[in-house]
Amino acid sequence: MARLHDILAWVAVIANGLTGAWVLAANWVEGVRSRAMWIAVHIAHAVVAIQVTLGALLVAGSDVDVDQTHMFYGFLTLLAVGLIIGYRQLAQYRYLLYGLGGLFIMGLGIRAMTINALPG
Repeated sequence: MARLHDILAWVAVIANGLTGAWVLAANWVEGVRSRAMWIAVHIAHAVVAIQVTLGALLVAGSDVDVDQTHMFYGFLTLLAVGLIIGYRQLAQYRYLLYGLGGLFIMGLGIRAMTINALPG
């Protein structure tokens, strides 16, 4: 399960980075806007939710002491997804919100990955 958590971390970072760039480009180029773009965004957000849940299950199911900063960034990433979804009604800024938000989520994921989860 720990290996899956490591793999999903990369999937979450890459998926949110790519979809963030795609939606940000859609802010200026109408030709790249599509239903597939929004499906990809929602899949990227779902991967974050699965990743955080898997991490929480790993911590709950073991006696291993995990770095609190790593867990903080994981939950902050999930919170960012929730905030982006919560502000989706801002129609005039939707592409900027989801585009910059996806890149922000990517950055939080990278930061969480650079913190050694296991202290010592």
